[in-house]
Amino acid sequence: MQPERVAANPEPLFETINVTKKYGPFTALRDVSFRLGDGEFVSIVGPNGAGKTTLVNVVTGLLRPTVGEVRFLGRDIAGVGPVELARRGMARTFQLVNIFPALTVRETLAVAVASRLRRIGNPFRSLQRDHVLQADNERVADVLGLRGKLDTIASTLSQGEKKLLDIASAFALNPTVILLDEPTSGVSTGDKHAIMQVLVTAAKAAGVRAIVQVEHDMDLVERYSHRIVALQEGAVLGDMPPDAFFADPAMIAAVVGTRPQTPKKAP
Repeated sequence: MQPERVAANPEPLFETINVTKKYGPFTALRDVSFRLGDGEFVSIVGPNGAGKTTLVNVVTGLLRPTVGEVRFLGRDIAGVGPVELARRGMARTFQLVNIFPALTVRETLAVAVASRLRRIGNPFRSLQRDHVLQADNERVADVLGLRGKLDTIASTLSQGEKKLLDIASAFALNPTVILLDEPTSGVSTGDKHAIMQVLVTAAKAAGVRAIVQVEHDMDLVERYSHRIVALQEGAVLGDMPPDAFFADPAMIAAVVGTRPQTPKKAP
């Protein structure tokens, strides 16, 4: 089931304009342009080596494009870095779970909340006496279904719960836009849709205005996306709604090789 989409604002939340990224003689991205609007859930797909991770790294300020522009809320963000970009309203999760294994869920979220509130001297001490920080911690845990795990050591969580904690840490930054790098990688097939449903519901509750995900699982791409941006050899092969994407055999062959089995409708 695709997430609810709100009426689009004509101005994009972010856009790449003719972005090219080179590493010496190798061109990782070639003249890539795409936009993200209000209420959209966009999936970036492509075979290994297509340039997906490079594109996300450029969009989130980790890399500066060789040529072209990256704009977020009307401002140039090329190369500003993920910390500054998070302060401006864009947060990112990573394919590999990026948590502190010895901390509790409460303490992990406290690091992200304290960073947003700029109370970074000692977030754990602040957690004990700062009611605003504690309340925000609990709010984020609630929307991601982790309230009952707040005092659990992160390393003892299931893989699905670790993924949710990583996503919750991004949500704790109160982002306008969130970018998800393989949000269900390493999670059992049975848990993938549960995580995605929690994520979409949490995004709506938290006021996230749009989501971009890099994803290999075509079942998730088909079920949750409003648009699909397909990359091949660093260039945009297609930018289209799911129905058009999955009705195009040449597109499917270029991106994944074969047409995935049509999923059952989500309840």
